Amino acid sequence: MKTIVYVDGFNLYYGAVKGTPYKWLNVLTLCKFLLPKNQIIKIKYFTAPVTARPNDPDQPNRQQLFFRALHTIPELEIIFGHFLSHEIMMPLAHPAPGEPKHVRVIKTEEKGSDVNIAAHMVNDGHKGLYQVAILVSNDSDLVEPVKIVRNELKLPVGVLNPFVNTASYDLRRYATFVKPIRSGALSASQFPPTLKDSKGTFYKPASW
Repeated sequence: MKTIVYVDGFNLYYGAVKGTPYKWLNVLTLCKFLLPKNQIIKIKYFTAPVTARPNDPDQPNRQQLFFRALHTIPELEIIFGHFLSHEIMMPLAHPAPGEPKHVRVIKTEEKGSDVNIAAHMVNDGHKGLYQVAILVSNDSDLVEPVKIVRNELKLPVGVLNPFVNTASYDLRRYATFVKPIRSGALSASQFPPTLKDSKGTFYKPASW
């Protein structure tokens, strides 16, 4: 069945690959590994460019190399949101006696991906572009597009869950099926250390 995969990039990263040796992830290979009977015609990868941090100034360079690797997959399209940073006052969990109960912090939020995933999934379904939609996320905020595709378009929606031990109750309730993304699938779905594209040869980041 013709299948489009909608990947919540940050949910996939924080749920499945952060702190593992599997960050150099070929998403198409992963989807084929977990969905061997599906004809994957398109992968839409939703993310946002990160900025350098004092404790990790090379993070944007690693991310750009990963994007470059993803661009070697003809079926894959990257759709960008953005980060929004602003100062807010937050309460301390355990303020010391006589000390301020609130502190000013910089809050950074990734904006756009949830809305973009929902819009693309519903729009593609209305256009009849897929017979099956696959959501790679454990974010319960995405329940509504899953419900619309299932109940109004009468199309199946599967979920590949990056958070193996904490599956969203709402997604499990409304999805056609849910499969966990386990370390074995991640290990079997890595890009080779050296890749080539139209710009030349590039390599997996050394720190990965």
